[in-house]
Amino acid sequence: MARAFWKGAISFGLVYIPVELYSATHSATIDLDYLDKRDFSPVGYQRYNKRTGKLVEWKDIVRGYQYKKGQYVALSDEDFRQANTKAAQTVEITSFTDATNITPEFYDTPYWVAPQKGGQKVYALLREALKRTGKVAIANVVVRTRQHLAVLLPENDILELNTLRFPGEIRTPEDMGVDVPSAKEAGLAPREISMAEKLIEEMTEPWKPEKYHDTYREDLMKRINEKVRSKETHTLTEAPKAKPQKSAEIIDLMSVLKQSLEKGRGGGHARRPARHANTRHAKRKVARG
Repeated sequence: MARAFWKGAISFGLVYIPVELYSATHSATIDLDYLDKRDFSPVGYQRYNKRTGKLVEWKDIVRGYQYKKGQYVALSDEDFRQANTKAAQTVEITSFTDATNITPEFYDTPYWVAPQKGGQKVYALLREALKRTGKVAIANVVVRTRQHLAVLLPENDILELNTLRFPGEIRTPEDMGVDVPSAKEAGLAPREISMAEKLIEEMTEPWKPEKYHDTYREDLMKRINEKVRSKETHTLTEAPKAKPQKSAEIIDLMSVLKQSLEKGRGGGHARRPARHANTRHAKRKVARG
């Protein structure tokens, strides 16, 4: 059974719902260690005292704020809680909005929200009200010593809390100096846009996340297993010599679009348009990834 890492309440108006949060994701990355390539011994990550040079155990580590050079205030978990007890224990809903108003780049980390004992009825009330109105709740919450803007939304029978990035945390194209051409500047013809729309229509289908998986991770594990079977456990694979890159070729865009459409129709990959695809849900899932 998963364990809740946060317990508190959802509040809006005079409504109070005791809840607990569970992490909704886990890492699926392959666990790799750093090695010294001279003898393949593991390279450790050491926490050491910068004054004495000696190693420090986790149990002896505390967090501190440097209020002036070399001078610190030590902080415990209780200090973080006491800074604002209500904020540390409450998902405080400040407003409601349409889900489509929140664009993907704002979504950050998802959590499942479960009711605590005695809160089931009010929990279900909020969930059903959000479902029927098509709204999501905007809230403030403190998670792991940091305040977050968050969105609370129904996901089937459970509520999901997804932390949001603040506007100041998102880079704009102007910040990065990215030049994005308009359709006219790119020289797009109406027929090319129409053909691209047809291709998108052909490839449209309902969002089924269970269809997708990390193929690169699977391929990397195959590569690892091949090296183990061939006893290449201590052999570093060298990169092939780089071939000179060809200059960018001018492509016949209409020809490529037509070929893509014909491949879909003739190769058994044509898909009917999904009239009832959940656009909001798809947008939100894109934002997580």
